[in-house]
Amino acid sequence: MKKIKYFYNTNTLRYEKLVTPFRVKLLRIFGFLSGLLVSSVLVIWLYTKFIPKPTDTELKLKYELMKENYSTLSNKTSLLQQQMAELEKRDNEVYRSIFEANPLPDSARARLTENKKEVEKVSIMSDDQLATDIALSLNNISARINYQLKSYGDIEKLIKNQGNKLNSIPAIQPVSNKELTRIASGFGMRIHPIYGIAKMHNGLDFTAPQGTPIYATGDGTVTAAGGGTGTGNHVIINHGYGYETEYMHMVRVKARDGQRVKRGEVIGWVGSTGASTGPHCHYEVHINGRSVDPVYFFFNDLNAEQYDRLLKIAATGSAKSFD
Repeated sequence: MKKIKYFYNTNTLRYEKLVTPFRVKLLRIFGFLSGLLVSSVLVIWLYTKFIPKPTDTELKLKYELMKENYSTLSNKTSLLQQQMAELEKRDNEVYRSIFEANPLPDSARARLTENKKEVEKVSIMSDDQLATDIALSLNNISARINYQLKSYGDIEKLIKNQGNKLNSIPAIQPVSNKELTRIASGFGMRIHPIYGIAKMHNGLDFTAPQGTPIYATGDGTVTAAGGGTGTGNHVIINHGYGYETEYMHMVRVKARDGQRVKRGEVIGWVGSTGASTGPHCHYEVHINGRSVDPVYFFFNDLNAEQYDRLLKIAATGSAKSFD
């Protein structure tokens, strides 16, 4: 049974029935609903803030795992970058310097060489950003590896070319001279035996019986083979790399103009043709068109002791000229 409330009216001096106006009732209902709505929102906010959903917990675990995996990948990527940097440094400072080749500029290997603090970036990066960043790092390494492989291919060609160069450089004596007794005249100024005047002797004279074989001292191409005036029958070999050798006064020439010859191959025989006073082979070495002392180009023939002896013989034999 609903209770009826009364109040004492001082104007009428009577107890009267308390009647709540409809407007007041509406306000009370609105206030109650507003309070209920605010409380509901607050409860929902507190729930979502402090009580995570199962799906959120799962996503968080996945994200933490992804961060851990990214950190591992980042460390591996950094290690690969360090190894690549070491290979590139070795390429520039060791391999290419050996073969006198210009080092590769870093800009040619890869554009993405900026150092990044990968782990610190993880916390502010989305999943897509993480994947993109890893892909860029791996693409950078891949590009550098591909370029490095190309560089090693170039170095391999340099090695082969270096082998050809070593085979081409004059490195033996033009006639057999195991006892080191056949050098008659060294490199330098001396009195010419025919003209009687001081003249530069641009080579070495090797005395030997007529018909003694004369050998090519390095691989190359014959650019001249035949008779001459002062040189007599002679052969000129272009070895490439700026090297050229000349063999004079042959009794007979075997090599032919344009022929490719190997080191140690017979190109003619000792004689005394041209301006010569006796059977010998006048031998010259030219580097970029300039005559140099051939005595420094017998390193394949002699050990250190023999080489020292030969230097002394060549120095004391300057007066015994045959041409």
